[in-house]
Amino acid sequence: MTNGTATPADLDARLEAHRTELTGYCYRMLGSSFEAEDAVQDTMVRAWRSYDKFEGRSSLRSWLYRIATNVCLDMLTAGNKRARPMDLTESTPLAQAALSPRPDNTWLEPMPDARVLPMTADPAEAAIAKESVRLAFMAALQKLPAKQRAVLILREVLAWKASEVAELLGTSVASVNSALQRARATLAERQEPGAEAAVSDPLDADQQKLLDRYVAAFEGYDMTALTALLHEDAVMTMPPFDLWLTGVSDITGFMTTLGAPCAGSRLVPVQVNGLPGFAQYKPDPETGGFTPWAVQVLEISDGRITGFHCFLDTKRWFPLFDLPLHLEAETDQVQEGV
Repeated sequence: MTNGTATPADLDARLEAHRTELTGYCYRMLGSSFEAEDAVQDTMVRAWRSYDKFEGRSSLRSWLYRIATNVCLDMLTAGNKRARPMDLTESTPLAQAALSPRPDNTWLEPMPDARVLPMTADPAEAAIAKESVRLAFMAALQKLPAKQRAVLILREVLAWKASEVAELLGTSVASVNSALQRARATLAERQEPGAEAAVSDPLDADQQKLLDRYVAAFEGYDMTALTALLHEDAVMTMPPFDLWLTGVSDITGFMTTLGAPCAGSRLVPVQVNGLPGFAQYKPDPETGGFTPWAVQVLEISDGRITGFHCFLDTKRWFPLFDLPLHLEAETDQVQEGV
């Protein structure tokens, strides 16, 4: 099919076939779920408008990645780098805990796996893709200058050849190799909290048992049971608040003081950032049911939970995960979110 014979329906279908992988690429570049989807939509619009100029000297996929890269680089010119609470402040002892929110554009945002991870029959490829959207790796990417970030993602995550990346960026192979070397060196110098998270795909029997025990402990608000599941140096974060806690006693202490209204919550499993997670619904005294409270992302290592990250802006996150905004009191569970 040549450009001249492509019907609008044909072109829509061809562009849409690349949406998920482009969203994953833009998400890694930008660190924001919503900005990534905006960037991909902008990419699609630009591709549609200029398709008659696409001469087919590269593949449609390469052409779309070139457009998406330019869109992301334009969006990153403001210099905004998404962060996690531990990137901005020191860990706070429970006795000094205060909930101070920061603007939405401060934070690295969660993303449903289904929106950024294309289906693949290759287990190794699927594992790399999942690892590349985990919160620790995403936080590490944010430390890189924008073009180094693009080079690292294209070379290390998407396995593009140096010559292909050079063509996409309009630079030399030597420049691409140099940028990749500098990006690798920067990441090697910084060991991000959560980088040691080891979650198999799919979950092995022990990891699934750990999650089952976690659900029972959290829904029962059993701090003794939860203590047995947390690593002694476990970290808890709660964007948009910059507070973060470390250690079992401070985490469980917070949950029984400032976090006490979460007692009696219900958890619905979600696949988020290549890791196990849950949508948390808190009891709603007005309706008698449950209201959205947080999307939780769990990091696991050596049979313990090492990271416990709660994203609290539920008006944004629950629709993104296709989750209901209310659970009836008699509902023990709903289907897993997308």
